[in-house]
Amino acid sequence: MPQYKAPLRDIKFVMSELLDSETHYSKIPGGEEATPDMVDAIIQEGAKFCEQVLSPLNQTGDQEGCTLKDGEVITPKGFKEAYRQYIEGGWPSMTAAEELGGQGLPNSLSMVMSEMVGTSNWSFGMYPGLSHGCMHTLEAHGSEEQKNMFLPKMVTGEWTGTMCLTESHCGSDLGTLRTKAEPNSDGTYSITGTKIFISAGEHDMADNIIHLVLARLPDAPKGTKGISVFVVPKYMPDDNGNPGERNALECGALEHKMGIHGNATCVMNFDGAKGFLIGEPHKGLGYMFTMMNIARIGTAIQGLGAAELGFQGSLEYAKERQSMRALSGPKNPEGAADPIIVHPDVRRMLLTQKAVAEGARALIYYAAQQADIVNRSNDEAERKEADELLSFLTPIAKAYLTEMGVESANLGMQVFGGHGYISEWGMEQIVRDARIGTIYEGTTGIQALDLLGRKVLMTQGESLKRFTKKVHLFCKEQADNEQLKDFIEPLAAMNKEWGDVTMKIGAAAMKDREEVGAASYDYLMYSGYAVSAYLWARSADVAQRKLAEGTSEESFYTAKLQTAQFFFKRLLPRAKAHVEAMTSGADNLMDMPEDHFAF
Repeated sequence: MPQYKAPLRDIKFVMSELLDSETHYSKIPGGEEATPDMVDAIIQEGAKFCEQVLSPLNQTGDQEGCTLKDGEVITPKGFKEAYRQYIEGGWPSMTAAEELGGQGLPNSLSMVMSEMVGTSNWSFGMYPGLSHGCMHTLEAHGSEEQKNMFLPKMVTGEWTGTMCLTESHCGSDLGTLRTKAEPNSDGTYSITGTKIFISAGEHDMADNIIHLVLARLPDAPKGTKGISVFVVPKYMPDDNGNPGERNALECGALEHKMGIHGNATCVMNFDGAKGFLIGEPHKGLGYMFTMMNIARIGTAIQGLGAAELGFQGSLEYAKERQSMRALSGPKNPEGAADPIIVHPDVRRMLLTQKAVAEGARALIYYAAQQADIVNRSNDEAERKEADELLSFLTPIAKAYLTEMGVESANLGMQVFGGHGYISEWGMEQIVRDARIGTIYEGTTGIQALDLLGRKVLMTQGESLKRFTKKVHLFCKEQADNEQLKDFIEPLAAMNKEWGDVTMKIGAAAMKDREEVGAASYDYLMYSGYAVSAYLWARSADVAQRKLAEGTSEESFYTAKLQTAQFFFKRLLPRAKAHVEAMTSGADNLMDMPEDHFAF
């Protein structure tokens, strides 16, 4: 397993040079505390924790996995101790409100920590990671009594949280869920039902686990309009706010999974468990999307992490592994063969991983800044603009980046050749761990329908125009910059094409609604390449300016520029194939009768 090394220089590049985080933080309430010195200190300490504590547990946690005994889950050796250090470091409380005992720092800063934690040990990171969405949902929609009862200890990390949505028969179609909520005489509710795929649903790392559970009241209408959300603790808090009586819920089984073995994925049984209604009846799905949207950006980080960790492992191996000679002549004449990094196809794989990881970092941090504005700005118009932009970017970040992360993880394994297939090297674990990213928190297909159907077509293209206008202005500003010509011309052309293909699909969908579903996957992937192209062009602009000014880091900025060139020349052309596919019509998918699928 590659020993994780936090890519601090590139993190600094994206935060400070590409996205100007210093100015960004100075403009949002509470952001003034995030001075460059403080930000640097936080990231340095976070990197040290991830490199020295979490990374060594990544492979051992995968090999040992979690165990279930008498309804209690035992996490892999070292996880519980690492979580204690995580709490002592103050990491769970970093962005929580000060009145709740948090540090009040911007949420985008926590995304940097989430990246480092997730890349070094994704299984571990899921335990505290899911708590953030749970806390946000309670903070946004819970009563004052509920907030006082649960949030303080969740902020410190003493208690963790989950979201309990899926049931065995419904998957992502939550309108058919069956879990029941019966009113009690004291104003609470008895929750009965079984939820599956509940990450961190039971474990031994925290004193209490707070579940957010979707369920139906007796008078609930059918479908998604009849869903309510309840907060259901593992232990009922006593009068002093400490864990008291055990609630009527337990982990009935652990799922046997392809990857993320160090994280407990549970079947949770609620047998008349006491719960508290959050907000109004029948509005639970809307409330839950507060949590889901945060989880989707968090899942996008998994794509970044898979690409980054895979790249770190395959780069080191490619420099050391010797096989064959370079086609242009020996590069290591004293050795029996040349290191494989001299071969063009190995470089193709390495550069793809590098471009995906660095491009993903830019997209996630960019989205995180929009979330800062939504959560903290005092300017209502600015909040609305950022919220709509974030809503547009979320399905792209979640689906495109996890798809690219899986590809990158597979390339990392491929660089190792036969050794990549052997577990000792740890590369196949990255593939197994990454694979779930395209599935949970809404599959790629669901994200694609959300993007094209809800975010673009249902807004008559306004959400798309909001982003393409930013791209257009950037291209206009750089139109006379000869050094950026190779980036600006294809970006401007793609930006126009994006609008054109959207109109074509929209017109087709007016005649046949199946056209939306038929085009949606390719539309999402095209959109991912387009957004990435914009951010890579901006990165190239920064690198060009730094090189022109003169810098002691010439190799870094030259590499950034060369990686941008690789993206535009080798990866961006894939978008043309997506245009051909998405505009080919629904007939080639829908005309075949079901019985013709037989074998």
